[in-house]
Amino acid sequence: MMGRQQHHAEQLFYAFRLERHIPSDHLLRHIDGVLDLRAVRRAMEPYYADTGRPSVDPELMIRMLLIGYAFGIRSERRLCSEVHLNLAYRWFCRLGLEGAVPDHSTFSKNRHGRFRESDLFRFLFEDVVRACLRAGLVGGEGFAIDASVIEADASRGRKVDGRPTTWPEDEQVTRPVREYLAALDEAMQAEAAKNDADNDFPPGNPSAEPKVTSLTDPAAAWTNKGQMKVLFAYGINYLLDLQASIIVDVQATPARWSAEVAATKTMLERTETCFELKPQRLAADTAYGSGLMIGWLMQRGIEPHMPLLDREHQTNGFFTRADFAFDPENNVFVCPGGKHLRSTGLVRPDGTIPYLASTKDCRACPLRSRCTKGAKRIVTRNLFEQQREHVRALAGTAAFEQSARERRKVEMRFAHLKRHLGFRRLRLRGLTGASDEFLLVAIVQNLKKLARFLTHGPPTPAEAIP
Repeated sequence: MMGRQQHHAEQLFYAFRLERHIPSDHLLRHIDGVLDLRAVRRAMEPYYADTGRPSVDPELMIRMLLIGYAFGIRSERRLCSEVHLNLAYRWFCRLGLEGAVPDHSTFSKNRHGRFRESDLFRFLFEDVVRACLRAGLVGGEGFAIDASVIEADASRGRKVDGRPTTWPEDEQVTRPVREYLAALDEAMQAEAAKNDADNDFPPGNPSAEPKVTSLTDPAAAWTNKGQMKVLFAYGINYLLDLQASIIVDVQATPARWSAEVAATKTMLERTETCFELKPQRLAADTAYGSGLMIGWLMQRGIEPHMPLLDREHQTNGFFTRADFAFDPENNVFVCPGGKHLRSTGLVRPDGTIPYLASTKDCRACPLRSRCTKGAKRIVTRNLFEQQREHVRALAGTAAFEQSARERRKVEMRFAHLKRHLGFRRLRLRGLTGASDEFLLVAIVQNLKKLARFLTHGPPTPAEAIP
């Protein structure tokens, strides 16, 4: 017989305890056990006045944002609605059954105000990493670095060619545009100062002029890197400790290869300053294997476990650089015809030193058709050639092969980010907006790792879910 639900009149009083209705294995219960926001509250105190009406508790907003990024609820309007209805969310936010949920506009006001002024998300991220350090999840011996593309909240149709230094009069100068123009001025001043200052070579390659700039989010890069279509995007850069896949630093950059590689220096230096962590080895893919990067790492005692970025054999059928013998005593290259190529004494921005043959020698050489189409042949030698030879010798060793296998852990972090957390497109604009979102999602990933470790212990080798 088909049953029929009995409609009961609404009671005036209930014997209801919210705590009893949250399952013991619920993700938020585990995260709540490892989340400590007391330091956040102390850090935020200087940004609030001592008088006036009480504001929305910053701890409440942080807890709501963590829920949003843990469960893929990126819309703040929808997040407020979900927290209002979901018992587990209410319990995690300490709202009880009758606590008022803040309006969605509160998040924007605080994110662009107090949160950004205090660098709150960076502070919270570092506090969570310290908790992972205390739990013994960070070894500090081996790190891996990589970047993944996240689509920007920018229309593909609203763009201009090149890099505009002034904004079109008919376009609105929004917050991301103001931030972009200010950062552009600052970068130009910093570049000028660097050229006059030190001899410390930056890692990676010099940044190129962008072919296209978005009028919606000008800091985003126009790219098809890892995508089926060309779009505006940012790169999320992770520096990962290989012991338990804890993210020890995260950096937002435009989705350009040069910017992502250059972020390595920032993250390694910041990690050493904040946590006194300096890895013995760094695992990465070929994109990071330039001579400048390898030289910079080895100058700081970090062994590069990465394939060399080597274009020496890309000569379109002409003699390769391997066909030219280098004479270190005389600092010359000897060509297959027995002539010398001498250094110009200049170092290019990519860290290479050009060696030029004599135009007279090349003109009379019978091997010229196999060597060059120009008036004379040019061969380059990397400023850090000795360090590159060291990395060549490392390839194939047991330690190098282990790092190549372990490097997949950072790729698994990105797979978890996109597949399980649904993080494929940004909601906030500008480099600061991307940084806020990347820090929040990295905080969630580290909290899940920490909660899982403290609840279930260290993972077995067969466990592949990050």
